[in-house]
Amino acid sequence: MKKLEIIIQPEKLEDLKTILDESNVNGLMISNVMGYGNQKGHKKVYRGAEYNVNLLPKVKVETVIEPDI
Repeated sequence: MKKLEIIIQPEKLEDLKTILDESNVNGLMISNVMGYGNQKGHKKVYRGAEYNVNLLPKVKVETVIEPDI
């Protein structure tokens, strides 16, 4: 058995679930996580004050699959 851990943007979750369903994956564990990496965050303005948002929301999907022989 192999464990897959996939970290994606939240809006891509339905696409990933469709792909995994077509691949006959039985169970998923989905967690909300925060990530910092290549995107480096972005700037936001709140009541006239500008601030950096470094941690971006992500979704972590974990599943176990049978390896191809």
